[in-house]
Amino acid sequence: MSLFSHEVVATSYTLPLSLSLILFGGALVGHGALMTWSHNYWYGKPLRRRVTDIMQLCHGLSVFLSPVLLWLLVGWHPEQLFPPQNDPLWRLVLPGYLGVCWGAGFVGLPWNTMRRILRRPSRTLLAERVKVVDVADRLGSKPLGDGKYRRIANLPGNQVFQLALVERTLRLPRLPAAWDGLTILQLSDMHLCGTPDRSYFEQVMERCRELEPDVLLFTGDLVDTLQHQRWIHPLLGRLRWRLAAFGILGNHDLWYGPEGVRRRLRRLGIQVVSNTWVQVELRGEPLVVIGHEGPWQRKGPNKRIEPDLTGCPTEPFRLCLSHTPDNIPWARRARIDLMLSGHVHGGQIRLPIFGPIVMPSSFGRWYDGGVYDEGETTLHVNRGLAGKQPLRYNCRPEVTHLILRAPENR
Repeated sequence: MSLFSHEVVATSYTLPLSLSLILFGGALVGHGALMTWSHNYWYGKPLRRRVTDIMQLCHGLSVFLSPVLLWLLVGWHPEQLFPPQNDPLWRLVLPGYLGVCWGAGFVGLPWNTMRRILRRPSRTLLAERVKVVDVADRLGSKPLGDGKYRRIANLPGNQVFQLALVERTLRLPRLPAAWDGLTILQLSDMHLCGTPDRSYFEQVMERCRELEPDVLLFTGDLVDTLQHQRWIHPLLGRLRWRLAAFGILGNHDLWYGPEGVRRRLRRLGIQVVSNTWVQVELRGEPLVVIGHEGPWQRKGPNKRIEPDLTGCPTEPFRLCLSHTPDNIPWARRARIDLMLSGHVHGGQIRLPIFGPIVMPSSFGRWYDGGVYDEGETTLHVNRGLAGKQPLRYNCRPEVTHLILRAPENR
């Protein structure tokens, strides 16, 4: 019996049971895809934190309650998925939305997945090697810590303590010959909040210390509480680099005392480029480093800030640190040679073939991790070391060691 049924006798469409079940399932999958797309899109926008949290909760409830809601609307009779024609809700609202859901479930989602699978690999990526270190095994126990979501970290199969040391070699068109072989260590999204415990990050920093990169780059979301700013110095203070170190803040850092985070990074010798640019010299060649903390770093209630490039020279190699990969259109306009990002965590939960589910990006699942060619700009997206929720399936936390190569024929 439908919640909106009428005593008026009307003709209903009766479908074969198998077809009705397929349509019913397709509607649920499509609805879930639409809600996930909406969540990903809006989470990448500069909304207030409370608004973002409420939207996240609403999207989640909508996905999990949709089977019950559909049952209330059309009745639990799969062979009669379509209610009577004289039902005003059906005639005005339900068929249109069901059509959109079927389009998303049967066309949009498969097309998007195949588009991701069949996209061309980056022409700048020459080689990739991955070494996995089980930090919990090295410590002798899981470093669960005392964070709010520590019980999640103890779920079976959770890879949150399995560190991936990723080495990628990139050949960049405008890289000066003097920089051939230059190494960069990218760290991102530590989300210090108590889980994982400090001992986990100490092990990670020791692995990073062994690499001794030429340049250290941090792409945001260092802390998730004010109290854990105190971990910054003892952890990052273990790192070593040969030439220079730069960093920016992410959206979570801007929620938990941004000036305190910037001050602690500067004390460690890490130059913070917050929506600005600096020019330095590496191996006798000029390098322009640009920091982009948008869209969250704003001036006034609604004005989005982008880095002010007034007076910025165009000839030197341009390196941009952007917490989110969503700033790639800006990077292309600004003629950035290499942009490094994080923020999306690789989705944290990745299904075989399908890939990630939830991605906090206006581009959805497109920039989920790795190297991408965007015109003359190369984008590298790091999956991050942690997250507010310590949950990782088929998506290990990542430290990236980049080796840069100059063009062969210059």
